[in-house]
Amino acid sequence: MSLHDIPLTTLDGRPTTLGEYAGRVLLVVNVASRCGLTPQYAGLEQLQQEYGERGLTVVGVPCNQFAGQEPGSNEEIAQFCSATYGVSFPMMDKVEVNGEGRHPLFTELTQVADADGEAGDVVWNFEKWVIDRDGQPVARFRSRTEPTDPQVVGAIEAQFAGA
Repeated sequence: MSLHDIPLTTLDGRPTTLGEYAGRVLLVVNVASRCGLTPQYAGLEQLQQEYGERGLTVVGVPCNQFAGQEPGSNEEIAQFCSATYGVSFPMMDKVEVNGEGRHPLFTELTQVADADGEAGDVVWNFEKWVIDRDGQPVARFRSRTEPTDPQVVGAIEAQFAGA
């Protein structure tokens, strides 16, 4: 199954799917506004600016399952991201990434192993997945790996190598 087919809702309430970005490389990230890792928004925006024209779209997916670090409404999240980090990439509706209420997107993404061969539940905010142009996950990076880390950039670059 392609991740492109899973229904999502944008932060402003519009139904969508990742299929809207078919043909683009995606970096899907579970985000939070009140986390010690929240400054990673700056790196995510940097990647969007640097690679957007080449075909990358960063997709932020807020989640409040980790110490209540994303308590705001969709409007508050949008305002924070725009005002604080100048976020220009698409943001989705707040979802659950683990447990019985896990969003179907994360049901698929949590099956992807990281560089250490570990799959399974999202451990914390700001886990990252690189998705190829066909909607298939190709890499997973844990929370403490910065968006601009050479491993993340390399995984993104690898998707452009044959294009």
